Amino acid sequence: MKTKFLSRALVVLMTASLFSIGCAQEKPSAPKPDIKFDSSSIGEGSGRLVTSYADVVEPVQKAVVSVYSTKIVRERLRVDPFFRQFFGDRIPERESKQQGLGSGVIVSPNGYILTNNHVVADADELKVLLSDGRELIAKVIGTDEKTDVAVIKIDAENLPILTLADSDKLRVGDIVFAVGNPLGVGQTVTMGIVSATGRNDVGILANDQIGGYENFIQTDAAINQGNSGGALVDAKGRLVGLNSAILSSASGGNIGIGFAVPTNLAVSILNSLVATGKVQRGYLGVAGQNLDPKLAESLGVNRGTKGVAISDVVKDSPAAKAGLKRNDIIVKIDNRAVDSQLALRLIVAQIVPDTEVNVTVLREGKEKNFKVKVGSLDEQSGASDEIIPGVTVKTLDDELRTQFKLDKRVEGGVVITAIDDNSPYADILVPGLVIVEINRRPVTDVESAAAAIKPGLNALLVQYRGVLRYVTINVK
Repeated sequence: MKTKFLSRALVVLMTASLFSIGCAQEKPSAPKPDIKFDSSSIGEGSGRLVTSYADVVEPVQKAVVSVYSTKIVRERLRVDPFFRQFFGDRIPERESKQQGLGSGVIVSPNGYILTNNHVVADADELKVLLSDGRELIAKVIGTDEKTDVAVIKIDAENLPILTLADSDKLRVGDIVFAVGNPLGVGQTVTMGIVSATGRNDVGILANDQIGGYENFIQTDAAINQGNSGGALVDAKGRLVGLNSAILSSASGGNIGIGFAVPTNLAVSILNSLVATGKVQRGYLGVAGQNLDPKLAESLGVNRGTKGVAISDVVKDSPAAKAGLKRNDIIVKIDNRAVDSQLALRLIVAQIVPDTEVNVTVLREGKEKNFKVKVGSLDEQSGASDEIIPGVTVKTLDDELRTQFKLDKRVEGGVVITAIDDNSPYADILVPGLVIVEINRRPVTDVESAAAAIKPGLNALLVQYRGVLRYVTINVK
């Protein structure tokens, strides 16, 4: 894993002390944030020649803050072996403070601030430095490692805020400014353009441990360590993203490839954390694959059609209850285009559970619309089961396919999500392995897997790292 990280030369904008900083999450408190939106496109305005952006940047600077974090580190003193006999196991400890630096954006007059998770994770103390020189203690409302978004709050009123733009309307070539406190030199503004949108394959968050949701804005505006959590704003001074990471050489310096979490995604996290103290994500209950030209033609649609072909529908899931079927092609959810599995996963995750959405599919070449009441991914996560002692499985869906980087050719089955160290099968099975058949019976969900298991010798057809093979286990 280390070699892969270095080979991609991917540098996440961690704090200056290079440790993960944060606090225990505190339950949200009233009042609610008073957020201001402007959903117009950046292109909607006058076409006059612009010679300065000072009037745009000045109010933005007032709403961007520096976030200082402190972590108490305890370590045992090095004691000469001769003296160890006097201390035994009670070797003295030494306390030290590690400092971290990041940035944040005030989005509500009553003190709610958006920043990155890696800016505040595991910190024992947080302080926020405002543009007017005030330094205030901040508390963590909540964090989300899967999007690298965190919400903190300071006890203040009538604060300057940034208006939030609709980040879905960003286009490549739009002018943007990165505002933050890079390398601790003080508040700095850099200018660039949107280099790309929807970056989801850069490997910053998407890994087996957290199953992150990557949907980054890429920009060439100079971003460096300390910019984390700071503002990426458009030419109207509206927040379009939170600066989060850079692609860099081994030195860690800026080379013009920076990434920001889009405002729309960050705000969905903020709303959930403030309202419930945790992140609630939607759940649809389908497994699918990207629609390539050959698959499109085989399903009777134009070869250039974009969408996600459903390969399996989880039993009793929201999708199943609404009437979605295998071979349906999902092309829209509430008029948001679905052009890939990753896009589908991201869109559904941002939907508040129990919300009814319109899902547009192509069935046998004809467009059909379904009303789907989105479920809760948290509840689905708790719906796993042990089909054999110490082996926990879940029905394969897009969430698991992305988390474990599963081969798209596997259309159904159950995924091993956890194995107890004391399980008699710990040396045979591994997390991320997909069970396709048990004793020649197709496995479509947890229930069918459990029903197919029998005492004695069992033959499992499994898929792991692109290879199908049989594994035999003895169930007592």
